[in-house]
Amino acid sequence: MNGDWYKDRVFYQIWPRSFKDGNGDGIGDLYGVYDKLDYLKELGIGGIWFSPFYPSPNADYGYDISDYYSIAPEYGDLDIFRKVLDKAHSLDIKVILDLVINHTSDEHEWFRKSRDKDSPYRDYYFWRKGKKEGRAPNNWSSFFSKGAWTFDPETMEHYLHLHHAKQVDLNMDNPAVREEVKKIMRFWLDFGVDGFREDVITYISKPAALPDDLFFQAVKGLRFYDCGPRIHEYLQEFRTDVLDKYDCMTVGEAPMITPQRALTFVSGNHPDLNMVFGFRHMEADCLYKEYLPLPFSLRKLKRAFTSWQNALNGKAWNALYLENHDHPRVLSRYGSERYHDESGKMLAACYLLQKGTPFVYQGQELGMTNFALPSIEQYEDCVARKQYENATKVLPKKFVLRIIQRATRDNSRSPVQWTGGKNAGFSDAEPWFPVNRNYPSINAADEAADPDSVLNFYRRLIAFRTKSRIVRYGDYRELLPLSRSLYVYERTWQGETLLVICSFTEKAVRYRFPKGFAAETAELLFCNYRTAPFDAETGGTARSGRKPHCPRMTTRPYETRIYRITKQ
Repeated sequence: MNGDWYKDRVFYQIWPRSFKDGNGDGIGDLYGVYDKLDYLKELGIGGIWFSPFYPSPNADYGYDISDYYSIAPEYGDLDIFRKVLDKAHSLDIKVILDLVINHTSDEHEWFRKSRDKDSPYRDYYFWRKGKKEGRAPNNWSSFFSKGAWTFDPETMEHYLHLHHAKQVDLNMDNPAVREEVKKIMRFWLDFGVDGFREDVITYISKPAALPDDLFFQAVKGLRFYDCGPRIHEYLQEFRTDVLDKYDCMTVGEAPMITPQRALTFVSGNHPDLNMVFGFRHMEADCLYKEYLPLPFSLRKLKRAFTSWQNALNGKAWNALYLENHDHPRVLSRYGSERYHDESGKMLAACYLLQKGTPFVYQGQELGMTNFALPSIEQYEDCVARKQYENATKVLPKKFVLRIIQRATRDNSRSPVQWTGGKNAGFSDAEPWFPVNRNYPSINAADEAADPDSVLNFYRRLIAFRTKSRIVRYGDYRELLPLSRSLYVYERTWQGETLLVICSFTEKAVRYRFPKGFAAETAELLFCNYRTAPFDAETGGTARSGRKPHCPRMTTRPYETRIYRITKQ
């Protein structure tokens, strides 16, 4: 954490199982990643975040780890990862790994040994007796199931899991557990990786008494373990004992965090983390989670963007993203599949030019979309299956399936569409999960050959922002905060202004450019249409003695324009 190299790079998240199959078994792997590193370099990527590729029973596809020091056989081994790492570094691409230390798999050696009440591993986890026979130790909820405790008949006690029952929470209060975490960090940093994305890192500290939650009914217990009592102490320990000794970076996943609370993690002379991922901007069409859908609200999205930009300005650094492995495809949510190319490009512009480090999720640069499977049996997402099981107890199955089709994480986990050929060029074998049916028209090969494609728009925009000092250093100011259709913001630095205009509707919207804007001198850098004409009423000589008014435009469906304005 000695340098700030992460501020000048665009990262790309790889969810290995669906990225590219390199050995012909239908499952994405590190061999496929190796083959596609040149593609990432051409995209302009300066860093890769790997979702977990460690051995795992895959109850939650890699986020239930059974061995922190190895590679799952379906993805390869340490030798191929060494080749991937070396080639990435030769291309000036940094590599960070997912560090999942809130929980392990129940098949991890530590947990198996913890079933022995006399073992030193017993206190690696939260084992507790129930209040009464058949009752859990407290009333906390799990994100993936109703209760956060599972009874183990082998030891006649319950263990804590905030997620899947096979994802058992570690007891970070135990110094031995924290030493294990440091060993894991050192192993991979010594191997050559450049940092970590830290999974649900704000949940690792729980109150010692594990009390009942009598007030927070939405997710019982959350107020006790989210940003728990010793969270900063533990993160500072990891930084001081390990991270400070390497030129690395960390970005923490922080569900439900506010910008103000985020500053306690990422600001100051010795911050806990370099950046955090917030979630508020991913709630513009739902109530916290996609399974509780609401009509899309651009105002809600803009408030989230602007609150983070303003709160962290001059104090800390933002992590920017619109897609990852935990959310459905954003083009299908905030954009329009009818206006696929236009909205895919507009969504890129709306966040890639904000202040911070952008993360692009695999396939996002192609405009990959959601797609509906006809039955719940075809979905792999453990959350989707549990939601379906619970909801169909009171709601019609067809209705629930429609919600699943829209909300499931599997929407972002279908194989990347590389070509219009067999299995979208992902694999010669039958893929582990169905390929989206629209791959003949949305794929990397065709888009690479089309200068007006979503892919090539991403390439140009990433190249611009990587070299642009105004994007790196400029202040942010939102215009038109009350608009329900347009997101407009400025970046300003040393007499130069970048004006970003994004329409989130297919309807025509009249927009008056800000004071001082002159059509004759403003430089149009990007537009997602071939031409970007002004309206006829762009000013000039005013009639009836009135002063010339500012130029106007009428937006086309999901139009984006980016202007550079230099002070004369």
